[in-house]
Amino acid sequence: MIGNGLCGKCKEAREKALKILEVAVKAANPEEAVRRNILRIKQGTVKVGENIFNYKKLYVVGFGKASGGMAKAVEEILGSEICEGVVAIPQQLTSKYNSLAKIKVLPSTHPIPSELSVKAAQEIVRIAEKANEEDLVLVLISGGGSALAELPRSGISINDLRVTTQILLKSGASIEEINTVRKHLSLFKGGWLAKKIFPATTVSLIISDVVGDPIEFIASGPTAPDSTTFLDALEIIRKYGIEEKLPRNVVEILKLGAKGLIEETPKPEDKVFEKVHNRIVASNMASLIAAKKYSEKELGLNTIILTSRLRGEARHVGAVLASILEEIYYSNYPIRKPATILAGGETTVTVVGSGKGGRNQELALSSSKIIRNLHGVVLASMGTDGIDGVTDVAGGIVDAHSYSRAEKLGLKVDDVLVENDSYTFFEKLKDYIYTGPTGTNVNDIVVGVVL
Repeated sequence: MIGNGLCGKCKEAREKALKILEVAVKAANPEEAVRRNILRIKQGTVKVGENIFNYKKLYVVGFGKASGGMAKAVEEILGSEICEGVVAIPQQLTSKYNSLAKIKVLPSTHPIPSELSVKAAQEIVRIAEKANEEDLVLVLISGGGSALAELPRSGISINDLRVTTQILLKSGASIEEINTVRKHLSLFKGGWLAKKIFPATTVSLIISDVVGDPIEFIASGPTAPDSTTFLDALEIIRKYGIEEKLPRNVVEILKLGAKGLIEETPKPEDKVFEKVHNRIVASNMASLIAAKKYSEKELGLNTIILTSRLRGEARHVGAVLASILEEIYYSNYPIRKPATILAGGETTVTVVGSGKGGRNQELALSSSKIIRNLHGVVLASMGTDGIDGVTDVAGGIVDAHSYSRAEKLGLKVDDVLVENDSYTFFEKLKDYIYTGPTGTNVNDIVVGVVL
């Protein structure tokens, strides 16, 4: 991939950008995140962050792409005290955690829920409901949890949820909007898990994959009070013109809920939340800060973090970030070259074509038009979970020559964008970023380098 740079400067910039991305992903390592936040004091006493909790029995449940690594660390620290535990993780990661003794690892599916997701949620709820007032339930939450553990409301099948999720993911809705709908179709999300754990104490360790770290939207907030309503969910599906595309049962549930005929998700005033403690242990900003330190101290590059709250259509965001790189190249503003710009968050792609791709690949692809012929300029974008869209790659990298290399292969960037076929672009250029599943998830990271 580094060798695909056609000039010395581009090769060097590619190498630096990829090293910076590697540091950012390592900073979100779930095992280290847990170790930084949990300390065993003595039998029946644990310190989480600044809070100390006493308990008679300790249970552990979890769900998400990073929850396997989190469970491994918890077992190392508190293993002898764990009565029972279970975590649901992507099925391709389960073999990595077979050595766990106290915490059972269940395979599940992402980004689309399945029967495995229901089985996982049922097992988690079974353990949660065993806990009594003197017990502590440690909940390990990370990105992907919305699909990996699911308990549909009465009247909705898992197939209804599968279809709904597929439509929502292609609609252009933000993750907050998607999860607002999901919460109101579930008896697991939107605070319901906390309600099932009550009267035991809930302590959630959370690796955030949602822009701005709003706890109620990470994995659809199973242990957080829900500020949204059925009416909000109904308005979202109408906003994106998908009401007629969704299963009839799903729309009917939302309409009944909006009329007050179905119980709402647990709200902030619910007494169960008096015994809930939610703590963010890893985030996009933390990864950006680690990347910035590495870029400055190890690579000697002037570095700026633009934002950890990147949103919008991937192709538009890519063009804006490329324009900033172009400005640095020509005028040394807003930072002098050699320079690195860092950004994180989660963009969206409104799918209109029939191609294959993901938001990171589309973001990088769109930037190639602007940085073409700017020697020593590189932009790389990847999902920290190692998965971009419905592809098996994490993202893509482009430089000053990517646009012209594509043209020689018969690929026109504008046509590829129309078809949402960014994967084909990066596959033919051999410029996709492949990591395999990383076992963590703190959104996406974009690195731009100007030498």
